[in-house]
Amino acid sequence: MFAFVVDSLRSVALRSVAPCLAGLALHGACVASQRDAIFLIDDQSGAIRLSDRDWEPSARLLLEHTADTAPLLPANPTRRSGGTRRADSPAQDGQLIEIVRQAASAQGIAPELLHAMIATESGYAARAVSPRGAQGLMQLMPATAQSYGVTDPFDARQNIHAGARHLRRLLDQFGQDTALALAAYNAGAATVVRHRYSIPPFAETVAYVPRVLQRFAQLRGAAAAHLSTTSP
Repeated sequence: MFAFVVDSLRSVALRSVAPCLAGLALHGACVASQRDAIFLIDDQSGAIRLSDRDWEPSARLLLEHTADTAPLLPANPTRRSGGTRRADSPAQDGQLIEIVRQAASAQGIAPELLHAMIATESGYAARAVSPRGAQGLMQLMPATAQSYGVTDPFDARQNIHAGARHLRRLLDQFGQDTALALAAYNAGAATVVRHRYSIPPFAETVAYVPRVLQRFAQLRGAAAAHLSTTSP
């Protein structure tokens, strides 16, 4: 029975990134690099973890990506929760981009990672509310928002800064492992700890982590490409 659960989790993980792999194939062969890859790790207990690093011998490349043609911000972001998508394009919303830049800088986080999370969490819908009650751009649960002093979870500045602070806390808690921090953001830190510091075997979380990491890789690659074309 346990083997079946592990195999099922592996199947979910692979299905969750299959569209990404298919999309990458259209652009030809990718050059593997730890900076733009997601690895699947089977530990001795049979748990499955996703990581952007391959420090362990059992790590297997699950997804690799070079983002030569990816837009700086998603034109049609995936939305996990309910809510109405912003009428203005996030790529043209200079104020929102500046808020993300400031929040990322304050917490020592790549702004592309925050954008990847916002796109995945809410599709840039500032008033999005999930069935479980998560609110705003970064889908903060009410208790989490309150713990960071948020008075209006639908205020973009408050929501993004609180989400960035929460992500920074999770990165510190899980040894700067981006995949585990994202899993904790989605399923809760206690849940990740309870599952022996691995991705919890929940379909939503198993799909969420590679989706954000893949989008992060796209945005980071696009930003690097943009910088190389604008540098003197």
